[in-house]
Amino acid sequence: MDLKTIIATARGDAPADLLLTGARIINVFSGRIVQGSVAIKDGTIVGFGDHEAAEIVDLEGRYLAPGFIDAHVHIESSMACISEFARAVAPCGTTTVVADPHEIANVLGAAGIEYMLRSAEGQPMDCLFALPSCVPATDMETAGARLEAGDLGLFFDHPRIVALAEMMNYPGVIFGDADVLAKLDLARSRRRAMDGHAPGVGGSQLHAYTAAGIASDHECTRAEEALEKLELGMHIMVREGTCARNLEALFPVIGEHTWRRMMWCTDDRHPQDLLAHGHVDDIVRKAVAKGLDPVRAICMGTLNPADYFGIADAGAIAPGRKANLVVFSNLADIRAEIVFHRGRCVAEKGEMHPTVQRPEAVNVPPSMNLDASLLDFSIPAEGGRMRVIRAIADQVVTRCEIKEVKTENGLAVADVANDVIKMAVVDRYTGEARTGKAFVAGLGLKKGAIASSVAHDSHNIIVAGTDDTDMRAAVAAVVEMKGGFAVTCDSKTLATLPLPVAGLMSDQPVATVRQRMDAAIAAAGELGCRLSDPFMTLGFLALPVIPDLKLTDQGLVDVTRFEIVPLFV
Repeated sequence: MDLKTIIATARGDAPADLLLTGARIINVFSGRIVQGSVAIKDGTIVGFGDHEAAEIVDLEGRYLAPGFIDAHVHIESSMACISEFARAVAPCGTTTVVADPHEIANVLGAAGIEYMLRSAEGQPMDCLFALPSCVPATDMETAGARLEAGDLGLFFDHPRIVALAEMMNYPGVIFGDADVLAKLDLARSRRRAMDGHAPGVGGSQLHAYTAAGIASDHECTRAEEALEKLELGMHIMVREGTCARNLEALFPVIGEHTWRRMMWCTDDRHPQDLLAHGHVDDIVRKAVAKGLDPVRAICMGTLNPADYFGIADAGAIAPGRKANLVVFSNLADIRAEIVFHRGRCVAEKGEMHPTVQRPEAVNVPPSMNLDASLLDFSIPAEGGRMRVIRAIADQVVTRCEIKEVKTENGLAVADVANDVIKMAVVDRYTGEARTGKAFVAGLGLKKGAIASSVAHDSHNIIVAGTDDTDMRAAVAAVVEMKGGFAVTCDSKTLATLPLPVAGLMSDQPVATVRQRMDAAIAAAGELGCRLSDPFMTLGFLALPVIPDLKLTDQGLVDVTRFEIVPLFV
């Protein structure tokens, strides 16, 4: 951007590149909607009213709003690389995201962050990042990397870095862990926002958490919790994703004195939801349908996150701001008809504009170091009763149940009749293939096995099945694809979803990912699983920071006690 040219065009002494006329302009500063024209030069808004311009587009009375901003998203959860993610959300009116590359950082460390930064170049949207603060999430699992404050410090000067991402280790903050405080000090010294993650934390512990300078939270599930955090000065990101949907519960908190400190985020949205419902626009529509003033709903998805993250050149329609804009016809049902990114039309009528080129793919480092043929899933029976993970449909929490052990030839085996099958988590990083083994109830498999390399947060390979042979075949299929989902039965592979980018993402369009995912879910259904998304449920059975009982490659984790416990009791 040539500042001198921008100023001259704003004065009216030089022609604009583009003039949008006949617009009903949504001003997120005043809350007013004003009829007028918007002039754009070099991708920047330069003013309003009559301007000489190389191109004039008449919006014919349609609304013109700032492009939407997702305040917190894990792109990896879309299971698509950045290029394909952008092509899925830009037609929805999303022109900026603040992404937390926590998942790929747990797999590849600094190399994963570098991959995401390089992949963000040349996209039809602005992809900004918050640096992952908790890699690994715990020491009770084998992760692909460890990122200390010094590792993160190498990235803070990058222009796409706007924050320190969700500080999930809230006990480390509250009790003054030196490594955690070093990361907070680093972000503070670079004047970056520090995002929070403190589900259910309140009282004096929340006071300690906010005293550290952590300024936001996207984990609120109750109105009372959100209000307490707002009254301590925190910003609330209202999450409406695939795994967690909090708009309904938090909507009563959006009031006259609170709405300017609240914003929208998707956190994790899977391909099905992206294609069927949209992105930030979906949250805006839901909020308006519940009675929120449409201009405020738009502001919560534009100016509010821009102000919070200090993104001074986005989030509003004003001179000096990027011409990231969305055009729509109905305030009561906001659906993007035209989307501009830096003054260029990138999407129209729900489709990417044909002139938008896909940037050249960035090479991703290998992330799979495992020989599946060496795996042994047998479990010697060391008692008559055992801990079993109870999976709960559409939930990331589990329960711990004590059940009788079914044995054959001295080995503990699946008890299909009682919906208890074997599961394992296999270290995919060290080459040692350390394997945690246990049993799970609630998946419903009658035969065969399912496996995935998406297993939060360390993303080792997780597998569940009715017999060891199919479990080995499923893991072998995942390894051969360099990551992904697999369904096997009678040693045959029934369905796969390849995710070769760090075992987390595909380089194919989101629609293709959805088709392959639907096929894998259907194949699991043919084996008896009745869960709407068995792979999502499976992936969270390895997350040792969400209660009650989880499995890592190091063994069963009692999350309530935060320690590894034996299988047999």
